[in-house]
Amino acid sequence: MRVYAQQGDTIDALCHRHLGRTAGMVEQVLELNYGISLHGPILPMGTAVELPAPSPLTSGAVARPLLQLWD
Repeated sequence: MRVYAQQGDTIDALCHRHLGRTAGMVEQVLELNYGISLHGPILPMGTAVELPAPSPLTSGAVARPLLQLWD
């Protein structure tokens, strides 16, 4: 998925906004976008950034069984 940096965006901010987490995502973004680190920590506005495809685990939600207090 291709996104474009807004003013003051960092790679981890883009990951958090579009993928819902940053753990492990920032490294994948750096691999997908060769040379993007040359821009520094704050990306120039309008920089195209390729993000990894979102996976079910990307949302951060964990499916847990429903707990019933009273049956």
